[in-house]
Parts: sequence; structure tokens; C-alpha cells
Amino acid sequence: MALAIFDCDGVLVDSEILANALLAEMMTELGRAMTAEQALQIFGGRSLSDVLALAEDILGRKIPDNVGLRYAQRLSKRLRYELKPVFGVQEAIAALTCRRCVASSSTFERIRLSLEVTGLAPFFGDHIFSATQVAHGKPAPDLYLLAARTMAAAPGDCVVVEDSPLGVAAAVAAGMIAIGFTGASHGTADLAQRLAAVGARRVIAAMNELPLAIATFVS
Repeated sequence: MALAIFDCDGVLVDSEILANALLAEMMTELGRAMTAEQALQIFGGRSLSDVLALAEDILGRKIPDNVGLRYAQRLSKRLRYELKPVFGVQEAIAALTCRRCVASSSTFERIRLSLEVTGLAPFFGDHIFSATQVAHGKPAPDLYLLAARTMAAAPGDCVVVEDSPLGVAAAVAAGMIAIGFTGASHGTADLAQRLAAVGARRVIAAMNELPLAIATFVS
């Protein structure tokens, strides 16, 4: 039976603008001036552990141990008071006839907070997967393969909805169908092209397109 796997940030919830604004602030405080747009290009789709490792490579030095925790705390506060669902996502999910789950680079705490704040938690229940469960985050296929295995779905029966090139690459590497989404606030003019370039079978700009897009690939 078909399984729809949703990335969370930038697909279900409109969080990437908030998260990358804080990442830009973090990098600037650490001595490398960066805009939110630049942070998105560099860090988009990555887990926090991968973000911190990449940040150390960019800075050429080790980051203090408390930086990641401080960033996570600041982001949680912003999400709690400012986060909104992606426009039309509730109606799109409700229209699906296949099973569904979430597989995100974020921690369980951030995923649950995001879903609860936006009222999306009832759509997924306990069917939530985090990159903290696997050895390698996106663009490695590990997270999506874990979700499929746990949900008893063959990779070829899975459709992944992703907003980042790293996420699409992960889905393709897992042998799954990837649908790109460009309709969140962080979507840039070239995002559709970048998603298609790494293997998105279809790219949509609005959530009302999602049910038909998924139905095209599943029986």
C-alpha cells in the first residue's frame, strides 16, 4: 500500500524563514556575516548536527559546545509564537487516501512542537521519524528508508514531498518518488529548477496540487 512521506520544515510548516534567520544570526555572531538567504542555500535541509559540523568547516575552527543548544532554544521560542502551517496543507492531507508519515532532519522535540503549534499533529500521530535516529542525514537515504521499513512499505511504493534539493536527493537515493514543493515563504525563483535537477518527478507550487500529484504516482 502506498505511503506518503512528508518532510516537515518548509513542507508542512512554514519554518525555514524563521530557522535560517536564526542560523544567519548564529554565524554572524561567530564571526562570519551571513544573511538568511545565504544560510538557506548553505544549510537548507540539514540536521542540526550536520549544520554545526558544516559551520565549523566554514569558520575553520571548533564551535563552542553551547552554541547548538542556544540556537535550538531560541528557535523553539520563535516556533511556539510565530510558526504557521503551510497554506492549504490541512486540506491537502485530508484529501489523501494513502497512508502518511513525517520524516524530518529536525529533532523529535522540534517536529512535535511544529506539528502541535500548527494543529497538524492529529494527521500523523506517532508516525514521525527524525534524522537523530540514523547515522547519516539527508542527502543520504537512511531516514527515508527507516520510515519505509517501520511503516512496512516498499521504497518503490513511497512518495516523498520535499522542499530542499538535499531532501529530494535523499528520496531518489532511497528508490522513492520525489515531489518537490516550492510554495513556502522561503521558495526562491530557481527552487523548482533545482528540485527537478536532483530528481523530483514533479514540482508543485501550491498544496492544492498535492493530492492529484500523489495520485498520479500511486494506485
